[in-house]
Amino acid sequence: MRTAATAILAGLTLGACATTGPVVRQNAVPVPPPPTYGTVGLERVMGQNAIALTQLFGPPALDLTEGPGRKVQFASDICVLDAYLYPPASGGVPIVRHVDSRQRIGAPIDRASCVAALTRAKGGR
Repeated sequence: MRTAATAILAGLTLGACATTGPVVRQNAVPVPPPPTYGTVGLERVMGQNAIALTQLFGPPALDLTEGPGRKVQFASDICVLDAYLYPPASGGVPIVRHVDSRQRIGAPIDRASCVAALTRAKGGR
């Protein structure tokens, strides 16, 4: 009798572990779309080549090339601006397609504000 009770208990224990179908996640959060960034205030930078950026801000603090892309970095006491240049689809001179900015301490800063600060630092060219 003890053996029968042990067998029944073991069967019930194993039966509790069996799955009956696919696991459905509740509260699944959809992946948000990538952020879109406006270009208001960036008209003096977007679409420009490296020569135009140097005329506007002065010599870059950093100039890196990797593959077809180029990163040109400008800095002031207030912020750092990274401009990413890529050649147009039709070929030719690389132009600014994207910019990032941050304060000197690494905190975020509005990109247009950084462009304005860098322009003022170089005499408003």
